[in-house]
Amino acid sequence: MKVLLIGSGGREHALAWKIAQSPLLDELYAAPGNPGIADHATLVSLDVEDHAAVIAFAREKAIDFVVVGPEAPLVAGLADDLRAADIATFGPSKAAAQLEGSKGFTKDLCARYDIPTGAYQRFKTAEPAKQYVREQGAPIVIKADGLAAGKGVTVAMSEAEALAAIDDCFDGAFGAAGAEVVVEAFLDGEEASFFCLSDGKTALALATAQDHKRVGDGDTGPNTGGMGAYSPAPVMTPAMVERTMKGIIEPTISGMAKDGNPFSGVFFAGLMITAKGPELIEYNVRFGDPECQVLMMRLKSDLLPILYATATGTLDKVKAEWRDDAALTVVLASKGYPGAYDKNTPIAHIPDASEEAKVFHAGTALKDGRLVATGGRVLNVTAFGKNVTEAQARAYALAAKVEWENGFCRRDIGWQAVAREKV
Repeated sequence: MKVLLIGSGGREHALAWKIAQSPLLDELYAAPGNPGIADHATLVSLDVEDHAAVIAFAREKAIDFVVVGPEAPLVAGLADDLRAADIATFGPSKAAAQLEGSKGFTKDLCARYDIPTGAYQRFKTAEPAKQYVREQGAPIVIKADGLAAGKGVTVAMSEAEALAAIDDCFDGAFGAAGAEVVVEAFLDGEEASFFCLSDGKTALALATAQDHKRVGDGDTGPNTGGMGAYSPAPVMTPAMVERTMKGIIEPTISGMAKDGNPFSGVFFAGLMITAKGPELIEYNVRFGDPECQVLMMRLKSDLLPILYATATGTLDKVKAEWRDDAALTVVLASKGYPGAYDKNTPIAHIPDASEEAKVFHAGTALKDGRLVATGGRVLNVTAFGKNVTEAQARAYALAAKVEWENGFCRRDIGWQAVAREKV
């Protein structure tokens, strides 16, 4: 099978690494890829916003299957155009990708189909949103409706912080993503990430993880795209997974189909485990980043036929097997992230991978033969362990061997699971 992978981040490096292990694979291309992905795939300098160019390349190389990694091309309808050209594609349609492309769309779906989530209101101007905040009080959550690279959400612990977040959205801090704002109730509990594949009719539960959104130790500072993750998440017991499937995932699949937007791809459900059980914070319509890295490390099964079955409506014919071991990833980011940071800073050394640990590339490039950091989140240092404590120790030991003066990381990834294991 000839496969084209769309994307250039740490998530796509993890997908490329796993797809490359498949005996079904004949050739793997990646557009645009990164220096880490180049170890597993032939890089192609395609403009993925030019759907006609992607289709032309797929036809030229006789591509059998396209895997779309990031959310932006999905929201832009790349999967629709590829399927219209009769090319099998992993990823939801533009209409179904609204689950991530519009937070208001998802909240309205939850309201229609009685899916547990926080109470909310949608606003197109600042003053009514501010009035609603004053009526509800803090803590409260302010979300830019559209795609904002994981940074359009403010969990406001004071009314003043909430009002400032509303101003940020409507003043253009998140571009077009902030043209509408969703204000929703603060959910109290422990966060978890749950992943499930759907071909529009069948659901295949994958695995759980826990992300660390805040930039600083102790979950302090502004939200980011994610500073690290581990899998599995202990809070997601088998009973909690079943409740999530029955109360959240299955009603979403049936509701999307009923509304004329059948969903094919991966559900990434951001959950809050509250006193009432699992409640939906938000949906993403692609693998999480950095959660994908720990999921791919733990997946025993061949990934390629699972993705292909999802794309071709045969998900009931496959299953996914997982390692019992824990996996943990630490994000090395550019100093200053998620604010302004220097680009093209040199990375002098990345340690070799072993069976138990690997460094995935996210925001890297080769400039004049040298590896440099081009993004905010740059490397994902990922390791196995018999438990999260051991995986954490291995990941940080490997991270210490990375030679990059402009890099930093959180030092407490996995802290909740480690605390549980000590007990």
